[in-house]
Amino acid sequence: MSYTATWADQKLNANEISKLNEDGLDVFKDLPELVKKPFSEIDKSYYMYFKYAGLTVQKPQDEGYFMMRIKIPGGRVTVKQADHLAWIGRTYGHGVVDLTTRQAVQYHWIPFAELVDIFAGIEAVGLTTVGAEGDITRNIIDNPLSGIDPDELFDTRQTVLDVYRRFQGNYDYSNLPRKFKISISSNRHNSGNAEINDLAFIPATKRIGRHTVKGFNVKVGGGLGMKPMLAQQLNIFVTPDRVADLAEVVCRLFRDYGYRRSRSKARLKFLIKDWGVEQFEDKIRESLPDLQTKGVSKVRGWTNGTALGVHRQLQDGYYYVGVSVPSGRIQADDFQALIDVARKYGKDEIRFDHCQNLMIPWIKEEDLPALEAEPIFERFSIHPHLLADYGTTCTGAEYCNLANAYTKTVFKPLVEELDKRFSFDSPLNITLTGCGNGCAHRSIADIGIEGVHARTADRQHTAGYKLSVGGSLLDGGHFNEQLKGVVSAAQLTDAVGSLLADYRDSHEKGESFYDYYQRTGTEHFQEVFDNYLATLPATEVLK
Repeated sequence: MSYTATWADQKLNANEISKLNEDGLDVFKDLPELVKKPFSEIDKSYYMYFKYAGLTVQKPQDEGYFMMRIKIPGGRVTVKQADHLAWIGRTYGHGVVDLTTRQAVQYHWIPFAELVDIFAGIEAVGLTTVGAEGDITRNIIDNPLSGIDPDELFDTRQTVLDVYRRFQGNYDYSNLPRKFKISISSNRHNSGNAEINDLAFIPATKRIGRHTVKGFNVKVGGGLGMKPMLAQQLNIFVTPDRVADLAEVVCRLFRDYGYRRSRSKARLKFLIKDWGVEQFEDKIRESLPDLQTKGVSKVRGWTNGTALGVHRQLQDGYYYVGVSVPSGRIQADDFQALIDVARKYGKDEIRFDHCQNLMIPWIKEEDLPALEAEPIFERFSIHPHLLADYGTTCTGAEYCNLANAYTKTVFKPLVEELDKRFSFDSPLNITLTGCGNGCAHRSIADIGIEGVHARTADRQHTAGYKLSVGGSLLDGGHFNEQLKGVVSAAQLTDAVGSLLADYRDSHEKGESFYDYYQRTGTEHFQEVFDNYLATLPATEVLK
């Protein structure tokens, strides 16, 4: 560690006081001795350190099981690595692998006593859990199609690895005020979801001398959670070889000036909001005075980081196959079957996108008929057309200590029923998140569903769900607007269905849900929702 904790004499929250005494990365030094004890002897004040090892204590918290997340920079793994990911799911995860919205995988039911051996196995295949959670740089996301994408300005795979290596295991940047999320993408359709990241690099060109140079414009201060904010544009352009340097300076500023008194205001977005983007840029330029001013943005749309279906790659004669994994939860045996398809037809690679799906690239054109005939694709769509194909969910109350309501078990029957009732020409994104933290990206969905605490008509506590409409990251982004009213899990299908029916019956040809929302407005959808609520018997209305 080569920095001074200049915040040490400030008023700090309990986590910050602990981190001054022991760095989060030291959890790996502690673990060999810790696992010799019964989990019941581990003080709860230590739980935050587990996060630096990619672990969250799973509820009920006294049983010694964890949610474990593995870091996968850019979302790319070899077939051998994927084999091990499936093995973990079969051996420890009750036969399940969960895909995340940051191109990674996670598990539940990871036993405390076997952590050291589990970590050794993960490391043996070249993967890691280090920094997958905690107040540290999280998994760096990339264009899911980087290197094979006809719509990218250039290949960003090496840039992602350069940034990953700059921070990974680095004690200089392991004690941040909160998590720090980086997105790097040169895809013209904002496949890196730039506006919801702390630091984002988006494709741009810059005229420098007599040459037009390809690189990135830069955005800072985005994030979701209880108070979502959209990242703001800096007047900065960088070439790929300078990305790691800029990322380090931004991370250093966050480390040294970010707020450590209240964890609810400790993300970079709050510092940017208070300082203003101009002052923050001035601080960057004190360290990197030769930075260019921003270039011409090449962003032309938004894909939500999905890459579903069968499509041509940049390379002649090759295709990638984007496989829909509804709600991001897949049985380990099914995951293994998809890995075997990649082994048989591809080139030693599987990829993950930002909507809890996976991809198999490098399929020869002549092999497509045989691949599509594989039995696994009877259960997993490679021709997406359903609401289920574009939806995302968080862990929910099944395992998460923060969630107000169930998600995975609610989402599957919800979208299956909605897909029986509706069919749309344009993709439509429905997300379900268990609380206000928005881990399933509720705020940028066409229709976002959030679990809340509610009461029945006779004042009994129950789980409820609120609806929001109109989210997008087109043209800099727009968070969806929450509608007034709460529904139960049993009412959710008809409630969402009322919004979808209005869109189906009233939208113009070729008009997306977001365009329809922009034309009609929140008040229109509130009226539609109110009309549905009015049909409920008084005894079934939630508050």
